[in-house]
Parts: sequence; C-alpha cells; structure tokens
Amino acid sequence: MSRVSEQRYGEWIAIRKHEGGHVAELVLDRPKAMNAVSTGLGRGVIEATAALAADRDVRAVVLTSTHERAFCVGADLKERNSFTDDDLRRQRPFSRACYTGVLELPMPAIAAVHGFALGGGFELALSCDVIVADATAVVGLPEVSVGVIPGGGGTQLLPRRVGAARAAELIFSARRVEAAEARELGLVDVLVEPGRDREEALALAARIARNSPVGVRAAKRALRLGQGLDLRAGLEVEDAAWRTVAFSGDRAEGVAAFNEKRAPDWPGE
Repeated sequence: MSRVSEQRYGEWIAIRKHEGGHVAELVLDRPKAMNAVSTGLGRGVIEATAALAADRDVRAVVLTSTHERAFCVGADLKERNSFTDDDLRRQRPFSRACYTGVLELPMPAIAAVHGFALGGGFELALSCDVIVADATAVVGLPEVSVGVIPGGGGTQLLPRRVGAARAAELIFSARRVEAAEARELGLVDVLVEPGRDREEALALAARIARNSPVGVRAAKRALRLGQGLDLRAGLEVEDAAWRTVAFSGDRAEGVAAFNEKRAPDWPGE
C-alpha cells in the first residue's frame, strides 16, 4: 500500500492515509525514547485522534510505531521524575484524554505491535478493537512495580479481554508476557511472523474499509455499548444501532450492488 499523504501532529505523531484515504495510519514516531508517552507525544495523540474522529472518509485506523524494537514502552518516567505532585494532578485529565482519544474512535482501530508494548503502551493497544502482534512482541502492565497502577484504562480493558482473575494475576504480578503466551491468553488477537505486524494490520484495515462505513461504525457502537449488559439490554443496544443503518444510503446501495452483481459504491451516509 502506498502512502497517499502525511499530516504531523506535534513532533512525534503522524497520520498517513492509505487506500484512497479510507485507511489512516496513526504513527507513534518518537524512536529515540521508544515512543514513551511524554506530554508532547500525548498531546499529539489527542489532536490526531480528534482529527480522525471528525474525518468521515476514514473507515479504519491502524496504530503503528516507527521504532524497530518497540511499539511503546509506556509513560515517560524520565519526564515524570521531574514532576511535582501538582504537576501530576494537572497532567491527569490530559493523560486520560490521550488514551480515550484512541478508545473512542468511531471507526475500527487496529494496533500493530512488535517489540515492547508495556504499561501505557499496552493500554494504547488495548484501546484498539483488534491487536495484531508479531513474534517479537512483549506485552504487560508493570505499573505496580513502580508504585502506581494502570491509568490508561488497563484495569478495565484487560479484564474485558481475558477475565477478572487472569487480569488480576497479570496486573498484580507486573509480569511481561511474550508473544506466544500473549496470543494463548487473548492479550493479542492475531500473531504473525517477525516484522509483519504493520503489513498484516494494514491489510486487515483495507478489508474492513471495503465494507459499509455506516454499517461498520454502527457495529462497533453495538459491540462497545453492549459490553457488560445483560442479554435483553444488549439486544436493545443492537436494535438501536440497526436502525441507524437500516434506512441509510449505505443499506440501499449494498442491496442494489448485491442484486446487480457489482462492487458497492458506498455513500457513507
């Protein structure tokens, strides 16, 4: 896939467009610090995810890293070492917004993980809908080993993936999990050969982007909002999402294209 365009958000974040602008690559590009989440990098994520959320042409997002040996090693502890308590309090709402920016993207998001994805780095991946990891990946939430807890959604997102007891074991022990075990435990979804995480994630995003953007966004809302609800309440969430699609231009085009035996030209509305 060739790059169509690139837009920078601060020094360390970029958006690259693929597939005619329908696939956006959200790039972590702070290689000298293994993409440690500093104030500057976090600000870039907030601005970039806001731009993506408002872009109706984007149908899928892939979160990638330019560092050869790391996806993201988590919070920038060198920066944090200089913080006063008041500095840390002031940064907290901003820090949360960095992670929720990824979590609340209206279109599917895929993390392409290789090397270290630790602490806040793994939380960025957990905020995506699918995690594609290569065989070099090492993931974990080691925050209690440095006197804090996961603060980018880890205590809530991890048990939704692997169950409460497994999440407790991983968070309390602060242990790092290598790729094969991570796939076995459900910490990552797709495991590929070394160096192929970005390629495979972009390929998956391209497959998603060929489908109805209205349908895919509605399906994501139903999946996300239905988590944790009882079946009856979940079915009501699904029905509400169905109604946003059933009378859309995409639904009409999809049915017409099927009957005319052609590829659909989605209006996206």
